[in-house]
Amino acid sequence: MAVDEAIRKRLRAVPEAPGVYLLRDRGEKVIYVGKALRLRDRLRSYFAAPAGQKAELMKRVFDFEFVRTSNEVEALVLENEFIKRYQPRFNIRLKDDKNFLYLKIPVAEEFPRVHYSRRVLKDGAIYFGPYTSAQSLRQTVKSIRQLLPFRTCSDDVFRQHRVCLDFHIKRCPGPCENRISVEDYQARTHEVAMLMEGRSDLLAKQLRNRMSSAAQALDFENAARYRDQLRAVEKIADRQKVLTRGRDDQDLVAYARSGKDVFMEVAYIRQGKMVGHDGHALEGDLDVPEAELLRGFVLQYYTSATHVPRTLVLPAPIEEPELVADWLTQRRGGPVLLEVPSRGRKRALVRQLEETAAEELKQLQIQWDYDRSRTVPMLTALADALELDEPPRRIECYDISNIQGESATGAMVVFEDGRPKSEDYRSFKIRYTPGPNDFAMMQEVLRRRFTRLEAAQRREEADEVADRSFSTRPDMVLIDGGRGQLSAALEVLEELGFGDIPSVGLAKEREEIFAPERTEPIVLEHDSPAMFLVQRVRDEAHRFAITHHRKVRSRKALSSPLDSVEGIGPARKRALLRAFGSVQAIRDAAVAEIVSVGIPERLALRIKELL
Repeated sequence: MAVDEAIRKRLRAVPEAPGVYLLRDRGEKVIYVGKALRLRDRLRSYFAAPAGQKAELMKRVFDFEFVRTSNEVEALVLENEFIKRYQPRFNIRLKDDKNFLYLKIPVAEEFPRVHYSRRVLKDGAIYFGPYTSAQSLRQTVKSIRQLLPFRTCSDDVFRQHRVCLDFHIKRCPGPCENRISVEDYQARTHEVAMLMEGRSDLLAKQLRNRMSSAAQALDFENAARYRDQLRAVEKIADRQKVLTRGRDDQDLVAYARSGKDVFMEVAYIRQGKMVGHDGHALEGDLDVPEAELLRGFVLQYYTSATHVPRTLVLPAPIEEPELVADWLTQRRGGPVLLEVPSRGRKRALVRQLEETAAEELKQLQIQWDYDRSRTVPMLTALADALELDEPPRRIECYDISNIQGESATGAMVVFEDGRPKSEDYRSFKIRYTPGPNDFAMMQEVLRRRFTRLEAAQRREEADEVADRSFSTRPDMVLIDGGRGQLSAALEVLEELGFGDIPSVGLAKEREEIFAPERTEPIVLEHDSPAMFLVQRVRDEAHRFAITHHRKVRSRKALSSPLDSVEGIGPARKRALLRAFGSVQAIRDAAVAEIVSVGIPERLALRIKELL
């Protein structure tokens, strides 16, 4: 690619220091993120006569930027964060990593609720994961819960202080009614954590000691209970295949490659036993050497993983092994060894894992080929009908739902590659538009959404703009409505600098498509692939908008005037309604009567004033 004088001057100004660089296309979208020990040399190599894969990338590059770091490990961490944030097309990425599931055990509560989570927060809780198979995790938790019952109910249900069906079927020990002490319950959750970590041997040893102590104390009832638990734990241990003689934690990594598709498999070995395995499809530019592929996966996977093992067994040498090992050591808080066995038991296990990955990839390719055969023609037909330069990979559709302006909500649904991407759906509570004005409501929703995108593209990244869905630029915007709604939407897009995004409106009555600068609507055959796709996207936006609107209306209908009183939470609200029976009775009561049920006098006066 020809490098103009402005780019040459900027390249000369890049420092000879470690850091991260971002390459952007003409739409300012990040398409590649990399790190370098010397930024200037690396960036010059991209712009000076690139060849091979680099040439394919540079055909799309329009601009670059960089972030300087103090050392290469810091650059590695920042590179990984940017890849997760921007999802660049040419980087190796875990496919659908936002769908990963974790098991969360809070530790700061007296009776912690063991539950599933999609995110790992820095809240002091213990997390296990990530798991790509929700079914596999739920089955594991079900088995453990039969052995070691624990609570899974929400905090609101727990505060009702009444045992539920789970207690009666022996799936919960009843902490809500204090049927178990705080110490015993916390010991229980610790045992659950040990089983999730694969440390069944350690738990079995503890249960044997408890059983022996209970028997010596002639507490035969508890001794029998410990005996039954011990048998169940031993059954779990029998299912965990003994793999190695070592007692260190190890992860085995293997992969299968077919064409441009890659599937990675990770097996977890704890205390010398296989305790589980999980598979991960990759996406991005996967036509890279093996060492680079393994590096990309390890960085992506262990950023999300809640446990870094003492040893990582790999099928081949990894790119920058010392740097990756240093980064993993920081993540683990202890030394991490990268091992590439050439023979022996571990090499045989890696080969076995490669066979598993190959079988998984074969099944996925059948599914992917079927999906592609359906979605590619639809996207191509849509691009032809709307005269787009290329098929729109990411389509965002917007709809408004309200009843005469009441409880108004906006909806944003996202389709990628012709399929709904539900984790990127977003809903909006209309805040600033008074009265029933659909055009103004649509403008409010679009202004809030694309202001977030504008901030992300200017790299003014704060917490409120770090949302991946909001920081991703759509290839096409679909408005549920006719020419009026489309004109209102275009006004906002042009105002914020996104007027170049192809935008159309789909009118409900005659299913006509309105496009800017076209005096006549586009009328497609009702059974054409393009019409099927836009109708499906529009109908999904309508469904999502109505569903959220109903939730908002329901919450509003169930609200109470007491909710507006600052200082009155759920517990005090319950106490007041239990004592007086209704809001009308509270309104009629004297301040002294309200104080008598445990409400401070200042709050009682505020309640009387507001009611």
